[in-house]
Amino acid sequence: MDEAFRKSVAAAHRRAAGKLDWRKKISDHVAYGLLVYTGLQIFVTMGALKTGHGSILPYFALIVLVAAIIPGCRMFEKRWEGLSDSEAANPELADRFKRDRLIIWLCAISLPLMLTGLFWLVTPLL
Repeated sequence: MDEAFRKSVAAAHRRAAGKLDWRKKISDHVAYGLLVYTGLQIFVTMGALKTGHGSILPYFALIVLVAAIIPGCRMFEKRWEGLSDSEAANPELADRFKRDRLIIWLCAISLPLMLTGLFWLVTPLL
């Protein structure tokens, strides 16, 4: 009896592992996007600091950008967290997921580059 129960539980875990869950997928993309964003932001900001301007502006940019991205990412996750289990497995949400994934990755890659470039342009004017 115990062996049959363990086999049943193992089979249920295998089925659950292959089940589509948009909530988990978007959460994974948000987490990896934040890692890429933060790493890129630090790399780009450190490049700005090595230029020798001696300004505190790049540090300010780093703080603002890291603090600003978290609520935006949380917004994407909250939109998907509210789904029920049956909705989270609905393949009809694939287009919505792709759109949100694209926005997450575009922001994660482009925001650090654009905003640090903006600060590089503003720093000589100050």
